[in-house]
Amino acid sequence: MAAKDTPIVIKKYANRRLYNTGTSTYVTLEDLAEMVKKGEEFTVQDAKTGEDITHPVLTQIIFELENKDGQNMLPIPFLRQLISYYGDQMQMVVPSFLEQSMLAFSKEQERFREQMKSAFGKTPMDMMKGATPMKALEEQTRRNMELFQNAMRMFTPFPAPGTGAAPAEPAKNEASEKPNELKELKEQLAAMQRKIDSMG
Repeated sequence: MAAKDTPIVIKKYANRRLYNTGTSTYVTLEDLAEMVKKGEEFTVQDAKTGEDITHPVLTQIIFELENKDGQNMLPIPFLRQLISYYGDQMQMVVPSFLEQSMLAFSKEQERFREQMKSAFGKTPMDMMKGATPMKALEEQTRRNMELFQNAMRMFTPFPAPGTGAAPAEPAKNEASEKPNELKELKEQLAAMQRKIDSMG
């Protein structure tokens, strides 16, 4: 068995079978999903090459879960937006933003659960008057989207159609301005990080 602070190694063989080296048993993607829910750390390695393939395996788990009836969590607009960022200059910001947003949400989940318990303990009429857990969740999502939109503006060279603003004139000396742009970007990302941390 692996030490508690050492991730369990899952080996994936050419026949697509997954082998848990911690328990010396073959496992399925569903088993790995349960391990994630229990907070068990693991890495997935290609049995032949030793290559770390944790990312594609976790992505495959999400794909399998999303295809189960009634389990969809990723809305179509979100998926479209996410796909549009691949190969875009925003791609470098998206992973960090999503990770920080999920961390902030995780910190709030216990409070959300308590609010849900209290809400469902009320009468149907009370719940219709004000579903506080949903309002809190909507507010958290709204703030996250505002931060994300601000981040997108940093990387957009032209204003959105219909804003009436004229495109900025080309820089006369791009080489001299790049360090300033990088510094400004770092400051804005740091400000975003502070805002996300303050949500916790």
